[in-house]
Amino acid sequence: MDFVQRLGIPLPIATGALGLIVVLIVGMGFFKRKNHMPVEGRTVLITGASEGMGRSAAVQLAAKGAHVILVSRNVGRLEEALAAVRAAASSPETQRFTYISADVSEPGYAAEVIAQAIAWNGGRSPDVVWCVAGMSTPLLWTDDAAMDAARRNMDVNYWGSAEMSRAILREWLRPENAPGPAGEPRHLIFTASVLALFAIVGYGPYSPSKWALRGLADTLAMELNLYPDNPVKVHVVYPATIVSPGYERENKTKPGITLELEKDDPPETPDTVARRAIQGLERGEHFVDVSALGFLMRCGVLGGSERNNWVLDTIVGWFVPIIYFFVKKDMNAKTTAWARAHGPTGKGPHATST
Repeated sequence: MDFVQRLGIPLPIATGALGLIVVLIVGMGFFKRKNHMPVEGRTVLITGASEGMGRSAAVQLAAKGAHVILVSRNVGRLEEALAAVRAAASSPETQRFTYISADVSEPGYAAEVIAQAIAWNGGRSPDVVWCVAGMSTPLLWTDDAAMDAARRNMDVNYWGSAEMSRAILREWLRPENAPGPAGEPRHLIFTASVLALFAIVGYGPYSPSKWALRGLADTLAMELNLYPDNPVKVHVVYPATIVSPGYERENKTKPGITLELEKDDPPETPDTVARRAIQGLERGEHFVDVSALGFLMRCGVLGGSERNNWVLDTIVGWFVPIIYFFVKKDMNAKTTAWARAHGPTGKGPHATST
């Protein structure tokens, strides 16, 4: 309870809320046993698959029997990832793996990737498409480089996923590609961030691109009801900090106040995040949180979004604003104290841009 006490949340409220959450989670868990995303013998395409969470997801899905298509820019890292995926295969004699080199920020890239994937897959489209490719360039919004960084983050994080979703849906939703009455639905998976659920200073160039994915996913989830004979499930995964080469790159530009606010949030390994994400997808969740904190954040901002469990998510959502009152108060106080001690940018009290 040290974290709760530091935030100033009254102990009876915190204990009661957490107790209720645990009881509901345990109780509801008994009713979720079906695997809603079986991958054995199915083809999965993953962008951003050469490192980090994307690579870990590819390895773990290969271990579950999937055929995997890895997509990324760097051919050298793709070849290394492909070797790891092959080594993890549950049925190496029958499973198939390949990679496609592509830049997700390039307009029109997705249609060509899907065409190559279909040709390699014997004329069949992938059954699951998981958009993991992303980047983060934390900066203060007044920094000189912030606007260029925001455009680049949007190109990779939002437009890269949006183009892929449109390309694969245009293929999946052709009448001749209906899976049949007994066929498994296809799955379109976006990868956002907990920063699409709770904004933190320093992520102005990054967070909007992930918030945009939420809006796209919710829109598509409803739009796909127009195609009852071509069932497609839409999901969004919300990881927090992941130990990866991308994390090392983003720390090079991260403002000091952002590092200060994040210091008590230990990063997770890519393997852990991928495993929890796959478990959520197998449970059939629309919004997939991969941590207890992510679960609370998700329940606090659902609005008109689909619920993973309408009863559980709604009840927890009633408590989150109480918790957020103390969290926001604490974080705002820390930000103000930082500015007084270091100046807005951490480079002195009179510095306003970098």
